[in-house]
Amino acid sequence: MKNSRLTCRATRVGTGGDSGGSGVQVQRAGEGPQMPDRSTKATMGAEDIHERKVGMEPQDAQPRGMFQNIKFFVLCHSILQLAQLMISGYLKSSISTVEKRFGLSSQTSGLLAAFNEVGNISLILFVSYFGSRVHRPRMIGCGAILVAVAGLLMALPHLISEPYRYDHSSPDRSQDFEASLCLPTTMAPASALSNDSCSSRTETKHLTMVGIMFTAQTLLGIGGVPIQPFGISYIDDFAHHSNSPLYLGILFAITMMGPGLAYGLGSLMLRLYVDIDRMPEGGISLTPKDPRWVGAWWLGFLISAGLVVLAASPYFFFPREMPKEKYELHFRRKVLAGGSSIGSKGEELSSQHEPLKKQAGLPQIAPDLTVVQFIKVFPRVLLRTLRHPIFLLVVLSQVCTSSMVAGTATFLPKFLERQFSITASFANLLLGCLTIPLAIVGIVVGGVLVKRLHLSPMQCSALCLLGSLLCLLLSLPLFFIGCSTHHIAGITQDLGALPGPSLFPGCSEPCSCQSDDFNPVCDTSAYVEYTTPCHAGCTGRVVQEALGKSQVFYTNCSCVAGNGTISAGSCESACSRLVLPFILLISLGAAVASITHTPSFMLILRGVKKEDKTLAVGMQFMLLRVLAWMPSPVIHGSAIDTTCVHWALTCGRRAVCRYYDHDLLRNRFIGLQFFFKSGSLVCFALVLAILRQQSREASTKATVKSADLQEL
Repeated sequence: MKNSRLTCRATRVGTGGDSGGSGVQVQRAGEGPQMPDRSTKATMGAEDIHERKVGMEPQDAQPRGMFQNIKFFVLCHSILQLAQLMISGYLKSSISTVEKRFGLSSQTSGLLAAFNEVGNISLILFVSYFGSRVHRPRMIGCGAILVAVAGLLMALPHLISEPYRYDHSSPDRSQDFEASLCLPTTMAPASALSNDSCSSRTETKHLTMVGIMFTAQTLLGIGGVPIQPFGISYIDDFAHHSNSPLYLGILFAITMMGPGLAYGLGSLMLRLYVDIDRMPEGGISLTPKDPRWVGAWWLGFLISAGLVVLAASPYFFFPREMPKEKYELHFRRKVLAGGSSIGSKGEELSSQHEPLKKQAGLPQIAPDLTVVQFIKVFPRVLLRTLRHPIFLLVVLSQVCTSSMVAGTATFLPKFLERQFSITASFANLLLGCLTIPLAIVGIVVGGVLVKRLHLSPMQCSALCLLGSLLCLLLSLPLFFIGCSTHHIAGITQDLGALPGPSLFPGCSEPCSCQSDDFNPVCDTSAYVEYTTPCHAGCTGRVVQEALGKSQVFYTNCSCVAGNGTISAGSCESACSRLVLPFILLISLGAAVASITHTPSFMLILRGVKKEDKTLAVGMQFMLLRVLAWMPSPVIHGSAIDTTCVHWALTCGRRAVCRYYDHDLLRNRFIGLQFFFKSGSLVCFALVLAILRQQSREASTKATVKSADLQEL
């Protein structure tokens, strides 16, 4: 029984080993095929177990600590990448809040969101190709510490700036309720204060705050450079070859939750007031629904930075080289299972390994290259790879898809806030709980389809084409889900038959209202909004308590019919009920588009030469960052700025946008998404056409060759 078990084990090892060829015995010339007998198999099985034990004794003699365990490294790296994606994605969840706090346009905030790619792109190639010379775990730890420092720098502008003032009243806010009323005697001091605040020192301080955030974003990109490539290569080097794909799959599955957690964290933090650490006496009169509300955007950066520091701590204790996982020698062992094809297998293995040594190219010899040599050889290899039509078209399609994702991730929360009059917290909650999880499901489904159905390159391109087409069709109804901007007195031009200042000419002229003040009020009977109670001609203020909540009303408003009463805050959107259908269509489109993720990668891996695979993947990520992740937020932000109908002014310069043309905003934002989706669809259609043409040419050559052989 013992011999038979050894025989079975030896046979399984012989058929299931890798293609290393180290244990293959090629029969000598002149010998016929021989089947090993049972005793030979048993002897070989016993020798295999003995050699495995001997090979493992030096490693097993001393018990391994957890820092010598690759599984613990996988756990640590999953947590670290999760925390890194949280801190890098958190800015996108609070982009509209940062705009309001520091008076930024969407173009500037889009540039800020994209600026972490600058540091990443500048170093990613050198780190990827020269990283084998360094202590990888320590480099990952140092990069993570730099990411945490960047998170602290992002929160620094709040800590060194003055408390947030949502009006132009006195600094102690004791006269907030009077500052926006139609009382000429109280307007003069407030106006003087507003003019005095426009000093060179104020502008310098504003530029300093913005500069700190841009510096932090650059450091965030630099710190993130070594984390992913070094972690993946470390796992692949010291995990068992059969476990490495499992570990990497677990790593990617966990880290994909990072953006969702970032939006969830943003949803929680933006419910808190920005100055929660220095609240004024008597509290504040704002609620999260107020357009002047600014949440505690900075607190999420501190929490994320703390998580990154905790996750980075173990990396300084991992060794530079870790012992391989157990039983690696057992799996690499090659045992004779049959003699008829041994010679051909040996020749095949030797012929496969020889060209790999010669054709390994830049990825294999890069550690021996100097920086100058690397710079000289890289353009030639880049041009050679870019000449490949499949690679170029697939990368262009991914650029279009990534541009769509980058714009959506950065500005979709703001779009939902403006289009449907929901809070920033609720907008982040929708993305974190619905859109991101469905996108992850789409990626998993795409990978499962490729693996289970064993899709060929042509079938992969057909799947990508179908996914892009469905995503495009799902975006068409989005153009019609929404409503126009409600009437804003003195801003929107199309008054129609609505009652407003045109019915009461000069109703607010005696009030000496400040043009840059912002304290919106709503006439619910006529559905008209005024930028301040002063512009509505209101002279009184009443606070009503109901169900534990206080509601502010302004009275004696000369611009309202019958000198009526109006409520504080912006008018509610008539389209708020449409936010769920809108986000559902967005999420389904994201899920369908994500299905193309794995098949498109397979098209690149199977389309380029073996010696160019590593470079092709590296250049793919570089091109995605340069052509998609960097420019897309700026493009989307610029498009959003063109739809603004009323800008806030700070010291004569344009600051944050107060009101947008909702129809124009929807058409341009969704139109950009539609443009990028159409580009991806066209690229995949061209890939499918090229693959079909190549298939026809190959079948024609095979037919001609078989006909020639028959003639011979």
